[in-house]
Amino acid sequence: MSDTGGLRERKKQQMYRRLSDTAIALFLDRGFEQVTVATVAATADVSKPTLFRYFPTKEDLVLHRLADHEGEAARVVTARPTGDSVLNALLRHFLAGLERRDPVTGLNDEAEVLAFHRLLYATPSLVARLHTYQERDEAALAAALDGGMSEIERRLAAGQIAAVRRILAQENWRRIEAGGTAAQLHPDAAAAARAAFAQLENGLAAVSRMDERPGGST
Repeated sequence: MSDTGGLRERKKQQMYRRLSDTAIALFLDRGFEQVTVATVAATADVSKPTLFRYFPTKEDLVLHRLADHEGEAARVVTARPTGDSVLNALLRHFLAGLERRDPVTGLNDEAEVLAFHRLLYATPSLVARLHTYQERDEAALAAALDGGMSEIERRLAAGQIAAVRRILAQENWRRIEAGGTAAQLHPDAAAAARAAFAQLENGLAAVSRMDERPGGST
């Protein structure tokens, strides 16, 4: 049986990676706004139409580095063992990511990863495009949730879970930017993840007890 289809797909993925890596290197060196799509195409030795066939927008050249993680939460939920809860499965997955210093958890102090995060979060158009990716991720997670919930219940649950994962990662990145190391911060990051998922498990009970505004009346 011919492997032509598999070879074609591998070459396609290699092109995605080459174009994205070329663009990110240019953006890190010169700044996102200072580099044109034409410059990226010329540096990668492809035409602009070819580049746009792979990446519809300039921002997608950067966000491709996160493509492997799109839909990840949904895959974890779908693949969890029988009898395992959604939150337990997602917590284990996040803790495993912290352990291996997965950049998506924010707990990674490699210079290249930190430079990429600075590029991403300091560029408004990239942050806006990131929201599109996150919305698709939440939609996939909502679709993967079961247990007889209504559509709005699934969407609300997916949004809360996604927010917890995002905030944990941002806090880890913020603390590393402030001078911490991944090794030093790992115990606190793992404890914060356990506490955050416990809060989800408890249905935000702590918030429901906040019946008085600080310094004000009920």
